[in-house]
Amino acid sequence: MKCAVIGAGAVGGFYGALLSKAGHDVAFVARGAHREAMLAHGLKILSAPEAVGDMAVHCRVESDPAKIGPVDVVILAVKTYSNAETLPTLAPLFGPHTSILTLQNGVDSAEQLAAVFGEEKVIGGATYIAAGIEAPGVIRHL
Repeated sequence: MKCAVIGAGAVGGFYGALLSKAGHDVAFVARGAHREAMLAHGLKILSAPEAVGDMAVHCRVESDPAKIGPVDVVILAVKTYSNAETLPTLAPLFGPHTSILTLQNGVDSAEQLAAVFGEEKVIGGATYIAAGIEAPGVIRHL
């Protein structure tokens, strides 16, 4: 499965790393120091062995979704208040069978996505993890 993770912070980075470790083709959209660290050293997840254990993944990292091209699944993990600026940039990721999974805060995120991409493309998601960016390129999962 080919995935694009929009927002490589604690949530997007954690789930994107798990998908990559499972053998899926994952590309992240990230920016700033976090992006630079991921390009240089990959993305590191620090997690207790009884959870998922530590891991490092080396995936494609872009600042522009248009450089990735169509994927099977778009995982949207930016804050909901960023949707107005983010959603218009996602069109190049969509092919005829692409779905978009929202793992965002906010109760109306799926409706916002449906208004742009069509209800049939949207998967409303919910997650609860204790994780944060410990340093650029490093996510601590508790």
